[in-house]
Amino acid sequence: MTRREEILDVAESLLESEGAQALTMRRVAQEMGIRAPSLYKHVPGKDDIEAGLQERALRVMATALAPAGTDLLAIMARYREWALTHPGLYELATRRPLRRDVIPASVEAAAAAQIVAVAGGEHRARALWALAHGLVDLEMADRFPPGADLDETWRAAFTPFR
Repeated sequence: MTRREEILDVAESLLESEGAQALTMRRVAQEMGIRAPSLYKHVPGKDDIEAGLQERALRVMATALAPAGTDLLAIMARYREWALTHPGLYELATRRPLRRDVIPASVEAAAAAQIVAVAGGEHRARALWALAHGLVDLEMADRFPPGADLDETWRAAFTPFR
């Protein structure tokens, strides 16, 4: 494991436990037991850490979706599960501009490939992703009424796309 990967591990842990506001060079260094200036030997700055976490999120998400194969409802269920299990990574990867200037295009393409294939094209895939993103955001914000059957909501949302 490289020192950069160690930094990303610590940053991810902070992100998931305390949120994006905890992602400071000083805080990451503190968690690693070093001084902030030492981090700059391994990463150019906070932007690089965030880009690394976005790339990691895309890779991990693609891995999480893969077992669903070509079953759209299973893909969406796994997307939902991944997002709810990794809310910090989810937020960083989906609610902020994607750092396409440093993340290899192949990483984004791999994360999207399964849904693009199942959707039958990039435009339908974007519509599906937007729908899934909206549902996850509403669920994370606790915007559904108490007792709402969210599993059925997800089925109702995606069944027409099958």
